[in-house]
Amino acid sequence: MPGGEFDWIAQLLRPLTRGAPEALDLLDDAAVIPSRPGFDLVVTKDALVAGVHFLTDDPLDLVARKLLRVNLSDLAAKGAEPWAYFLTTAWPTGTSWADKALFAEGLAVDGQAFDISLLGGDTVSTPGPLTLTATLLGWVPQGGAIPRKGARPGDRLAVSGVIGDGWLGLMAARGELDSPALADRYRLPEPRVDLIPVLRVHARAAADVSDGLLADAGHIARASGCGVRIDLDVMPLSSEAEAWLKRQPARAEALTALATGGDDYQIVCALDAATGVPAGLTVIGRFVEGQGVITCVNGGEIEVPRPGWTHG
Repeated sequence: MPGGEFDWIAQLLRPLTRGAPEALDLLDDAAVIPSRPGFDLVVTKDALVAGVHFLTDDPLDLVARKLLRVNLSDLAAKGAEPWAYFLTTAWPTGTSWADKALFAEGLAVDGQAFDISLLGGDTVSTPGPLTLTATLLGWVPQGGAIPRKGARPGDRLAVSGVIGDGWLGLMAARGELDSPALADRYRLPEPRVDLIPVLRVHARAAADVSDGLLADAGHIARASGCGVRIDLDVMPLSSEAEAWLKRQPARAEALTALATGGDDYQIVCALDAATGVPAGLTVIGRFVEGQGVITCVNGGEIEVPRPGWTHG
């Protein structure tokens, strides 16, 4: 009966390498990565903990895919083409083979979808909650990685897609809101790897929207040594978010909740004011002299005590 560490590696993880020679068939405690002339290797790492970053009863194939996707979002923000990943799993004692197999199935689905291969990692057991870590690798033309530090006063602030669905999706996944579609968006975000070519050409600075739109725009402003002014009235919303907003008694507070909830995995970036706005991006503000995030609704400034998720 399978179930040990080496069975997990041989039967469930080795196929995820998709034959990548760098993985050495997962027979070694390391991978061998060659250089790619003319490119820089971009490395990012994110962790998910059960009960913190996903619900404890979320299907494990979707958890696996979310693990890859939140990291793919970071690569997209850097303008890096996804290539491969390393994986660490800390399984609660007594986790069944079926649960591990379902998790591996999710990795296989998105490994194929995003053309990325497993190169190695580690697996351990833990008395605590399920804890997962992925390290993603991507390639960007040499010197071309998009930093957070790069916005200038006068640059436009733009965001991709729609904002607020991640936060509303969490409420839907908890049963607090009746919307299977929103719950799906929380459990399975869409990293904006499709925007990589656009961002490489147009973005002076960028970040993915994981902590909340206001927080992540603020990260860019802080790194760039300037402030940012954001107009929540033009923040792009889905039809579900628009419908939810109409039901709220206080519009400014509701818009703020959507802008600070996080888990959207869109891209927020700085664009040169002298150039056009690429398709797929919406201008929602401007970088300014000074410091901090200035949030506006109905033309007036509002106070936002908590701009987004913070890690304790």
